[in-house]
Amino acid sequence: MNTTEPIATTKRERRKQDRPGELLEAALDLFVEKGYAATRVEEVAARAGVSKGTLFLYFPSKDDLFKAVVRACIVEPVTQGASEVANFRGTCSELLEWMMLQWWHRYGATKASGISKLVMSEASNFPELAQFYRTEVIEPGHDMVRSILLKGVHQGEFRAMNVELTLHSVLAPLLFLVMWKHSMGPCCPRQEQIDPEAFISQHAQLLARGLAPFQTLPAP
Repeated sequence: MNTTEPIATTKRERRKQDRPGELLEAALDLFVEKGYAATRVEEVAARAGVSKGTLFLYFPSKDDLFKAVVRACIVEPVTQGASEVANFRGTCSELLEWMMLQWWHRYGATKASGISKLVMSEASNFPELAQFYRTEVIEPGHDMVRSILLKGVHQGEFRAMNVELTLHSVLAPLLFLVMWKHSMGPCCPRQEQIDPEAFISQHAQLLARGLAPFQTLPAP
């Protein structure tokens, strides 16, 4: 009785199931290393150890491949974070800091954060992909921050503000961190490196003070 054939079949099936993830991992590596325009599907397939034809079975075009990478590496963490934000127990100031630190742990500190740099540098050349990124990533992220700010105002923890401008004030330093990480950061000496968690916590504390309701000064 031949027992090797079922084992071999199982391994092939497992390999086939793993293939989309392997292709996404190879695509992420190359998109971050080379950018969108310079990455060729042949390179992605070769890095994943498959043929170009096999890649097209799973992802019909480079655009589809890029969108799948964004959904797997960015959209899923954002969606999970939004659910956790809704169930957070604590002040809105604590929630802002927690949210930003979680963003760093789940995205900023990972290789996938290089996608932010890619989008900023190549968006004007690929407007359809830029619109996809805006719809799938930027707008849900803005909605999450907006909900925290509005909740803080409603509860009296934050003063009235221009929410649309304030959410950019919350997010801009986070974007700076990933841009620094994927550009000047590796080129700077150790004493000039930025501690991301310390930077984020200080930013959150500054936000909390700046958003606090104005105090009525006692009469002289």
